[in-house]
Amino acid sequence: MTKFLGQFKSNGLFFKMFIVMVVSIISVSVLITYNTIRMSEKLFMETFSITNYKVLSQIKTSFETFSFSIVRAANNVQQSGTVRKFLTADDTDSMSVMKNYYDIIQQMKGLSSPVDEYEVNMVITGLNGRAYSTNYYYWPTSEEDLKTDPITLNTLEEPNRLLYQYDPADEMKNYPSIVISKALVDRSTQNHYGVLYISIRESDFKQFYSNYTSEGNDVILLNPSGTVVSSNREDLLGIENNRLLEHAKEIEEMNLDYKDIEVFGKSHVMIAEYLPTYGMYLVNLIDRESVTNNIVDTKAIVMISIFIVSVALLIVYFISRRLTKSLTMLVQEISNMAKYNFGQYVTVKGSYETKELANAFNYMLDELHDYVEQLVETQKKQRNAELAALQQQINPHFLYNTLTSVKIMVQQGNKEKSANTIHALISLLQNSIGNVSETVTVEEELEMMKNYIYINQVRYGDRIKVNYFISPDCLPYQLPKLILQPFIENAFFHGFNRKYEGYIHILIAEKDNKLICEVIDNGDGMEVNASKEIQSHKNKRHLFSGIGIRNVDERIKLLYGEEFGIEILSEVGEGTRIIIQLPLITDGNNAKI
Repeated sequence: MTKFLGQFKSNGLFFKMFIVMVVSIISVSVLITYNTIRMSEKLFMETFSITNYKVLSQIKTSFETFSFSIVRAANNVQQSGTVRKFLTADDTDSMSVMKNYYDIIQQMKGLSSPVDEYEVNMVITGLNGRAYSTNYYYWPTSEEDLKTDPITLNTLEEPNRLLYQYDPADEMKNYPSIVISKALVDRSTQNHYGVLYISIRESDFKQFYSNYTSEGNDVILLNPSGTVVSSNREDLLGIENNRLLEHAKEIEEMNLDYKDIEVFGKSHVMIAEYLPTYGMYLVNLIDRESVTNNIVDTKAIVMISIFIVSVALLIVYFISRRLTKSLTMLVQEISNMAKYNFGQYVTVKGSYETKELANAFNYMLDELHDYVEQLVETQKKQRNAELAALQQQINPHFLYNTLTSVKIMVQQGNKEKSANTIHALISLLQNSIGNVSETVTVEEELEMMKNYIYINQVRYGDRIKVNYFISPDCLPYQLPKLILQPFIENAFFHGFNRKYEGYIHILIAEKDNKLICEVIDNGDGMEVNASKEIQSHKNKRHLFSGIGIRNVDERIKLLYGEEFGIEILSEVGEGTRIIIQLPLITDGNNAKI
């Protein structure tokens, strides 16, 4: 060892530097490769779990949407006098019976409309022995079997609840179903006169989450007894697993993000959420082995590390001799540059490292020039956006059509409706032209939108229903004036070209310390690319203002930053959902902390 150290000291600087770099590169590469393999698996599983937690929230939203439709349909049936008459009448006259059946057939077409978009079957049965099914093919259970079926018995035990129950496959039907049941109760006497059943095949129900599953990434719906009600894995359907139920309860009670468990003979990461409406647990199981084997390729990482080390050693050997001299010349040239003389470039010469540094320095100068130009352009755009916001005005074509509609109503003698239309137009003019402030409160923005929507419904009828879901806490918050109008306008004039009627929902609420405004319609929809970027429409027609969707998004980003803006979710034939994210501002200047 002493002899080796003596020989090492007698060598020149290049040899010493080269040996030190070789040992350092090899040591660091080995340690980094080993730790990378271990940490990448751990980091990936954590990241995968976080991502799947968000996916679980999206699945939960789909379930809640379906549940909302079920509730609406159940309320329609409960409140229908025709249904009660059909299920309680004891007439034996054939004409009366036929009339009752005809009335119920016509009535159920409207009562089942909230769930028409789903492949479900609605069945009603009464104490008088009568029953009606909208689509008996989806649940071929006899009327006699229904009376003693556990689903019916459980429903009658809890007549005030909407129960979600599992109906396994049997000899009559070769597919399992999920049945939502509700006792039909006379509100005046509190006596039940029938039962409503809404069934959906498990194969249709799993469509709510099947797009989010993959090999080693499974979704399971557990009922309170631990039975698997629905899953992308058909081999688990109907199986009772109390251990899995206990883990789900523990995650919910302890408010855990995820939990490592051993189930089905494998190691899994488990995420779970309780669904109060369903009375069930939504579970996501991630198979550690399956996922990591598909993502982390240990052999490839080792080979890449060896290749990088070999290339690094060759580069160090050939260029180390020239490195010091080249660097010294570069530093001297940079020092001689005139102060603030951004147009002067350094000479690119010398060793590889020196050339890279020189190129990087010159590139930095170019980036600095580009940044200055972008800054100037951004300031111009901001000034233009502010000017456009102050110059918003009613389109003469919109004003002409509105006044023409008023004229026709007056000629027809509809004075009250024409007066209301004029009042709405006056209020709209006062707020859009008379109010020069760039921002308004949510309450003021809604007032303008209601006037705008009222005028359009007067002109085109009420075939497009508009519903408002506004959190009262959000009314004082500030937002840019007329920020919702372009999306309401697009929904009215471009969203229902193929569909004759539909609805538009306007939702405003506070979420994650942001003001979330949504405009949702069930119209024709449109194609949106995979990155959900703002799409420009071929039809540039704007009947109310000159600010389109793209301009609104740019305006929001200029005013509040890149983290805010607009997201469009849409499918052809399914409708469009516009999500606007804004800061919580209470006084027009300061964001809420």
